[in-house]
Amino acid sequence: MTNGDRDETLRVRDIFDKFAPKYDRSMQRWERILFVGGREWLGAQASGDVLEVGVGTGRNLPHFSPTVRLTAIDISPQMLAVARRRAAAIDRDVDLRLGDAQALEFADESFDTVIFGLCLCSIPEDRRAVVEASRVLRAGGRIALLEHVRSPLMIIRAGQRLLDPLAVRFGGDHLVREPAQVLRAASFEIEELQRSRWGIVERAVARKNAPA
Repeated sequence: MTNGDRDETLRVRDIFDKFAPKYDRSMQRWERILFVGGREWLGAQASGDVLEVGVGTGRNLPHFSPTVRLTAIDISPQMLAVARRRAAAIDRDVDLRLGDAQALEFADESFDTVIFGLCLCSIPEDRRAVVEASRVLRAGGRIALLEHVRSPLMIIRAGQRLLDPLAVRFGGDHLVREPAQVLRAASFEIEELQRSRWGIVERAVARKNAPA
């Protein structure tokens, strides 16, 4: 990782540390507008040994089956503190850790499922995060993601491109990424791909192929 990458990662961490007290209130509004049922859908994709990348304040935690063995990381200590309180409140058994999606501190082939829930948009090097997810997945393991993405509709996409520099600067939030392309470039096989809300919202499930 270059010094520039490290600086951007630290900048994003600071943004989310400051945002942590307001995150749940803000996300409730966006979930009603764009992501209805998305967190429940994500939880239903998880099985076996599960890693949630970018757990944030733990809004996905109630939706995972109690049968999965859950580990979750986040770059922001303040977001993670809220997630710890949420996990305790719902009696959720989860190994919560401070960690960087771009350099996961787990051994190769440690997990059956990796979950990205509304976080690839704010990871500075999203491609590196997907490659790291592939590394820690077992052969045949799956990535499931819920994300806002670049719309295929020209007028919507133009607005996203106009707002993107401001969103990145002040929120660490990239508006015009295409996670499905990143998954394919990392040799994942896309098994499910859904678009909604003018093509802004994407749900995807992708499988890591076993070596030939």
